[in-house]
Amino acid sequence: MREAIARLLDASGVENATFASAEAVLAGGAQEDAACVVSDLRLPAMSGFELLAELRARGGGPPLILITAHDAPGQREEAARLGAVAYLVKPFRAKELLDAINATRGPVPRH
Repeated sequence: MREAIARLLDASGVENATFASAEAVLAGGAQEDAACVVSDLRLPAMSGFELLAELRARGGGPPLILITAHDAPGQREEAARLGAVAYLVKPFRAKELLDAINATRGPVPRH
């Protein structure tokens, strides 16, 4: 899924970097450089919820979009409570993800 999202973002002209785990995101400094983070809810060690909480504990961090194939009652609400800007359930449409990413960028200036 990580590689498919990277291909989608590349094709859409969105600069991106991929990481194999939440720990790699934190070690790679994504909280300092990223305009937003897209994370699966289920990860090998640290969950997407735990990643989101850790980013917030480190000073806010970038907007975070959570994706999951394992939606369960209360998860969307927990994602919102922790500050996720979007919660997408797989399979989702490419446009849904791109719209969520674009929403983190704020309004486009008009000239």
